[in-house]
Amino acid sequence: MGLTMIEKILARKAGLETVSVGDTVVVDVDMTVLIDMQFSNQWMRPYRIHDPDKVAIVMDHAVPAPTIRDAAGGPHARKFAADFGIERFYDVGQHGICHQVIAENGLARPGEILACTDSHTCAAGAFNTAARGLGPAEIYSIMCTGSTWFQIAPTIRYEFAGVKPAVVSGKDIFLYIANCYGDAANANLEYGGSGLEGIPMHDRRTIATQGAEVSADFSTFGVDAVLQDYLDSHGVTNYVAAEPDPDANYHAVRRIELGTLEPYVARPGTVSRNGLPVSQLEGQKIDQAFIGSCANGQLEDLEIAAEVLRGHSVAAGVRLLVTPASQAVYREAMRRGYLQDIADAGAVVTNSTCGACFGYHMGVVGPGEVCITSSTRNFTGRMGSSEAEIFMASPATVAASAITGYVTDARTVLS
Repeated sequence: MGLTMIEKILARKAGLETVSVGDTVVVDVDMTVLIDMQFSNQWMRPYRIHDPDKVAIVMDHAVPAPTIRDAAGGPHARKFAADFGIERFYDVGQHGICHQVIAENGLARPGEILACTDSHTCAAGAFNTAARGLGPAEIYSIMCTGSTWFQIAPTIRYEFAGVKPAVVSGKDIFLYIANCYGDAANANLEYGGSGLEGIPMHDRRTIATQGAEVSADFSTFGVDAVLQDYLDSHGVTNYVAAEPDPDANYHAVRRIELGTLEPYVARPGTVSRNGLPVSQLEGQKIDQAFIGSCANGQLEDLEIAAEVLRGHSVAAGVRLLVTPASQAVYREAMRRGYLQDIADAGAVVTNSTCGACFGYHMGVVGPGEVCITSSTRNFTGRMGSSEAEIFMASPATVAASAITGYVTDARTVLS
């Protein structure tokens, strides 16, 4: 029996010819990413690390530092990078949400393994990388030893067919899948099919990122012309891609007809089996709208937001917050005029950080408020008060809702 994408990567990195579901394998890790909060929360300096070329540090969750504790972590990170010769250090000014920084700096490579403490590390699966969020203790161990272990989980494959409508985004595709099939705990997700060529990289990254919300172990795409072009433009070469064998053994194969999809929204609490087309929820009042995060703070997301907002104003009583996913995204969006259009509509453009997404700073919601977000989670208490409600949708839907003050299908605004 052949191997799936993720089985091929893990087998190769474990030095094995084959693996089976249930096997435990010890693998070499190609890139370990540390984030700022590791240095501000009970940081212990190691005596040595395995390979400084396989470690990166990204200041992302609490940047610029909103608390004294966060501020105290910065010097730890800078000294650690200097003492151990870690060249891939993205300090304040070159910072951004770690998964965006990973993407734009070519740290995620096809056929390789990437680890980070953040749960949305699966975002790098868009690059045919076996990427997974692990606990701080395990990341510390990998940093020092260069290896870790995984148990081989069963794989669910999604076969994309047809062509998605222009208004449908990666967020909409994910919310549709989550609503139809629910959680994928203790399983890997693999994406392919003839329709994949019509899904651009920013949408693939959104889909891969959100694998965490259905509790998947890994969330991985194959290498095709679209990904190859992206890798070439970012100087990523000399990789060994992992494609599934024709006789790979899947737990399930599910076909998604892209042409039938429409904009989706997830209701508060969870994305699993809790969504519906935006057109069926219109009229829900909102207080705050948020566009950003590792899932939807990309340059293309800001372009979409600017297109929807251009010539409109944010509704009275509504706060629209927009957070570019990195300083690089911020600068390019500024050069292209997207930030001007967004700000002219009455939105607040913030610094590049995880901030509002995890309810830490830059836009916490209060008791009784309703927020519509394009970020990663709509869990109770995620973005602030446990008495707030969080709806999740695409950047286009969020921008349109900010204009009207109610959950709104962007097609009604654009028309």
